[in-house]
Amino acid sequence: MKIRIKGNSLRYRLTKTDVETFDREGYLEETSHFGAQVFKYALQRSKTSVLTAEFNNNTITMYMPAAMAIEWTNTERVGFENNNSQMYLLIEKDFKCLDNVAEDQSDNYPNPLSLKM
Repeated sequence: MKIRIKGNSLRYRLTKTDVETFDREGYLEETSHFGAQVFKYALQRSKTSVLTAEFNNNTITMYMPAAMAIEWTNTERVGFENNNSQMYLLIEKDFKCLDNVAEDQSDNYPNPLSLKM
């Protein structure tokens, strides 16, 4: 799972394995160590009606409604967003890049644009 934060915008991108784990367990978490500090970001299935997020104890948790999670993990749907709150939230499946990058993309979803080329 990758995270991107810019201003009041928060985006999570998940690989195939991440999506499968989230579908099975309803929770996914990544940890980054900054010396003695630990930063975490997580995705949790919830009873909310829209995507929401909170930041507590050095952890960002995005909450995804259960019905939304079922649709997202079991269909070709790319993602969901919530732009009706102070923080713009987006969750999406991670596609392979069209250009050459050094990062391992073997677990990413095929890029739909590459099928048109």
